[in-house]
Amino acid sequence: MYLLTSDRDTNIDSKIKLGLRPNINQFLILVLVNAFVGSMIGLEQTVVPLIGVEEFGIQSNVLVVSFIASFGLVKAILNLFAGKLSDKWTRKNVLILGWIFGIPVPIILLIAPDWNWVIVANVFLGINQGLAWSMTVNMKIDLVGKEKRGFALGFNEFSGYFSVAIVGIATGYLASVYGLKPYPFYLGIVFAVLGLLISWLIVKDTKKFTILEIKNHERDNPEQRDSETGSKENTSGSLSFVKVFFETSWKNRSLLAISQAGLVNNLIFGVSWGLFTLYFSSYALNVADIGILKALHPGIWGILQLATGLLSDRIGRKILIFPGMFTQAIGIWVILYSHEYIGWIAGMSLLGIGTAMVYPTLLAAISDISHPNWRATSLGVYRFWRDIGFVFGAVGIGFISDTVNMFTAIQVVAWIGLASGIVVMILMKETKTNQRRNKN
Repeated sequence: MYLLTSDRDTNIDSKIKLGLRPNINQFLILVLVNAFVGSMIGLEQTVVPLIGVEEFGIQSNVLVVSFIASFGLVKAILNLFAGKLSDKWTRKNVLILGWIFGIPVPIILLIAPDWNWVIVANVFLGINQGLAWSMTVNMKIDLVGKEKRGFALGFNEFSGYFSVAIVGIATGYLASVYGLKPYPFYLGIVFAVLGLLISWLIVKDTKKFTILEIKNHERDNPEQRDSETGSKENTSGSLSFVKVFFETSWKNRSLLAISQAGLVNNLIFGVSWGLFTLYFSSYALNVADIGILKALHPGIWGILQLATGLLSDRIGRKILIFPGMFTQAIGIWVILYSHEYIGWIAGMSLLGIGTAMVYPTLLAAISDISHPNWRATSLGVYRFWRDIGFVFGAVGIGFISDTVNMFTAIQVVAWIGLASGIVVMILMKETKTNQRRNKN
């Protein structure tokens, strides 16, 4: 059952206010929690692909990046249902559940006797990310209301992906000094335990904030029709899960454009995560240097999201999304056609800049369109398609790499990124402009 207001629910604490400033303490706690969520991915950025090649002797690129496919598939499925689960069980409980599944990840990676154990660890990691990251996104949106969504989501994604970068550098350094195991994975145990304890003991649930936003929305827009579809049902909050799925995936052309851009964005991230490690190692770079290169993508992406999320609140969403996809494609071409370290730095930096333009902006655009009652589910559908991109990147691009060569496989990714930006240009309407017009 989707969250609906009732007589009992409407009796909410009069002290509760939507916005960043009145909820800054809980907001910052959630920023910290998401930093630990991102750290769990950073644990694998540099080290795990090299473990597959050097420790387990895997020669197939598809098999080496198969851990990303298992992670992405499970995370995508959990994203799909996390919103509905949180409406039923509360955001906080789902967040705690996500961390319970996160604790085994570094332990399994630490003791893994073969590659199958690494794949199992990434099933647990997918559950952890699908539940925990989804909840930090939804809880921040609940707290800040509609005026600062872009900024809130930029801050959320900054904390997660900057942590990916920092931990990727740290594990690369530890691996270069002490070996691929065990020291990098000791960090993961600390991250998982701290994430669980903070979520359990300090984080507060945000259900009352969602109820308040629904009341405000219904008060301010008693007869509002959905700007994209003209459907009264969209604004009533009565959409079923199936209807939300098709609305987000196909029926609403703006949501379709957003969802495919998210898929391609994570396809690129999956290739960066897996194949780029092997690509750079083919030039005989050491683990520490690879760690620095790999960290540039999520690091620049993470930091710049603080600006791009806020910028999207001011100038709109679409104007950042399609240039961001083009910038990612250019970054990939720079990496491919550079054969020295400075060129790879430039290419990975462009990749980070392009992703920062796209990532929080896509989430904010989804939030612009969807009704508060089914927003968490719509975000879950979008994040399902986005994280399926990991699977396509690992399996599809990995297959091309095995059957043709790695250069051609990565070249295909660049063209896909360019095509995705063109789709956004053609199909997407500016959601922030629509929102302002409806408000007036």
